[in-house]
Amino acid sequence: MTALLLTLALLAGAFVGFGYLFDRHVRPAITPKVCTATYEDLEVRLSHEQARNAALIAAVAVERGLPARAVTIALATAYQESKIVNINYGDRDSLGLFQQRPSQGWGTEEEIMDPIYSTNAFYDGLVKVKNYRELDVTVAAQKVQRSAFPNAYADHESDARVLASALTGQTTAAFTCTVDGNVTDLAENLLPSGLTPRAEAVLDDVRAVWGKQSVGGFEPKGVTDGHMSGSAHYTGRAVDIFFRPVNDANNARGWAMAHYLVAHASRLDIATVIFDDRIWQARRSSEGWRDYRVPASSKGDRAILEHRDHVHVDVFR
Repeated sequence: MTALLLTLALLAGAFVGFGYLFDRHVRPAITPKVCTATYEDLEVRLSHEQARNAALIAAVAVERGLPARAVTIALATAYQESKIVNINYGDRDSLGLFQQRPSQGWGTEEEIMDPIYSTNAFYDGLVKVKNYRELDVTVAAQKVQRSAFPNAYADHESDARVLASALTGQTTAAFTCTVDGNVTDLAENLLPSGLTPRAEAVLDDVRAVWGKQSVGGFEPKGVTDGHMSGSAHYTGRAVDIFFRPVNDANNARGWAMAHYLVAHASRLDIATVIFDDRIWQARRSSEGWRDYRVPASSKGDRAILEHRDHVHVDVFR
């Protein structure tokens, strides 16, 4: 019995140690399926669930035309309030990513549990704060949240800055996720749009979060030319999201979109994301973003061939 208890204690200690290493952003011996954001020598690691919510928080800000500073404040707040997890419980009647309270006028329980609604509600409050861009992160967050622990948001400022920079596209190819690249293939017929159900689900998700976008690469009954041989466009599995003309502002928006899609890759069965001459593939996700090689025989506009003016996303067959 003593030996058994000792063994259990050692096992428990090992799991606690693993959790500590994970929380402190130290890579364990076995690489888990996680997402990472990097900036210079800093790295932030998130679970897939956290990454999806963080990317959504950033996407809503980008679509509203808010600066990366707003995203830093929002992410620091979500870190403190919910660990960037959309929880359905909290202190008193607090709920969701930002622990907003129905009794305090934030919305109904159903609305607050909708991450898009709750994120917009947070930004609605933030933009009313005078000079929030110049305030300390924890001060700006507290003016929106009115928390009993007003200084706690500062604990998450560094990680929030790294994430905000990546997820708003200010740093390029800086956000990646390791995912299961062995998704079950499905025999999918084309929908009236010319997309497979999986591809149309990606398009629907983008529109729900980002609003109306300039898209292409598909048409009713499918496309038969205009793309490289073997392209996923010919099987209705791909969508192009355009950011024209090619300039710094559109490059940042394109990277924000590309990073968002990678964050949601495991949920949406995304196989490939290409932008700005870089490629991310689910089956090689442990390698992160790689240089995209345009076949030497390819002819045409290099901005298009190198995906400088559009984000390509395709799903598993």
